[in-house]
Amino acid sequence: MAPINIVVIGGSFAGLHIAHSVLRDVPDAKVTLINPSTSFYWNIAAPRIVAKPTAFRPDQYLLPIKDAFASYRADAFEFIPGTATAIETTAKTVSVRPNEGDAKILPYDYLVIASGSTTSATDGSLTGTPIPFKQSNHDDMERLIKAAQGHIAEAKEIVIGGAGPIGIELAGELAEVAEQSGNAGKVSITIVSATDRVLPMLKPSASSAARKMLEHKKVKVLTSKRVAGVEAEHGANWTVNLEGGDKLSADLYIPTTGVTPNNSFIPAQLLDRDGWVTVSKEMRVQSTDGTKLPIFAAGDITNNSMRLSFKAVEQAQVAAANLKAEIVGGAAIKTYAQGDSIMMVVPIGESGGTGQVFGIVPFSFMVKMIKGKHYFLDKAPGAVAGKA
Repeated sequence: MAPINIVVIGGSFAGLHIAHSVLRDVPDAKVTLINPSTSFYWNIAAPRIVAKPTAFRPDQYLLPIKDAFASYRADAFEFIPGTATAIETTAKTVSVRPNEGDAKILPYDYLVIASGSTTSATDGSLTGTPIPFKQSNHDDMERLIKAAQGHIAEAKEIVIGGAGPIGIELAGELAEVAEQSGNAGKVSITIVSATDRVLPMLKPSASSAARKMLEHKKVKVLTSKRVAGVEAEHGANWTVNLEGGDKLSADLYIPTTGVTPNNSFIPAQLLDRDGWVTVSKEMRVQSTDGTKLPIFAAGDITNNSMRLSFKAVEQAQVAAANLKAEIVGGAAIKTYAQGDSIMMVVPIGESGGTGQVFGIVPFSFMVKMIKGKHYFLDKAPGAVAGKA
């Protein structure tokens, strides 16, 4: 009996979960996983990783993807380090540019799109200095991280654009490094928020707590100030222009706002007007022409707006269940509802932080215990094994 060919594009939280789930439960499946990097990146810990090079070992946050699939039959799984370049929905093929060797065209019976998103900080498109808060679209994560750590360690005037969780966590880590190294008065850290408070998605009391903690750590917080543009001077010095005419000087500017979909290979009829893959509540990809396709999607690449790791896993669970039901039959269809409740803890250094969990703002010491100690790093092996 010929195997059922399932191609999964993307090797982060969603793609890994779906690949493992299918391999465990569908005996006739042949899963081919495509991902630019050979490693899974625990980017939840990115603010501490880039700010504190010795906080964690690289093998704690960069885990080999192929090793996580070693327990399956050799003919049931194939990992292709490379980049998907095109999807042909009529022919049911995916074109791939491997990191090594010639281009390939892979046939599929079912396709999973879990290619995720990127940011201007990660790809360095705005400043030319990549700060990888997400997996890059190349097999260069360790080099990118080391370079970012070096740039940050050398900087004396740092401006952070954006006061969401990443910006707040990064500012807290950087301030703590300056304090611990005796450079609290020698390193300037400024965070710029276009909104009237930091962490605007959380309750005002959480925002207030975050601002107080940052200012206690000597971080300058500018609210209701939007970054209008940045200009390079002499290669390493930057002028950050704010709306209204104010200017900030910096030797390192780090943008932490905005995400863009990794969608260059995806047909336009599968995308919404902003470039995200349109999915149903069953996580099936929707085509503008109404064709029912054997394609599912999960994670940041979809048009679900909460782009958080635990939401990616929730979507992956639904997509995997429905994909398996379609292959083997008999199982009830599952659906995904994003909801509007927020579950977020935001460390501001190792000593504490703030957040919101089901409407409750946790005490600072609770954030320290929950996430501030190690950014859930102990969960990384489970994520790469599809058990997150």
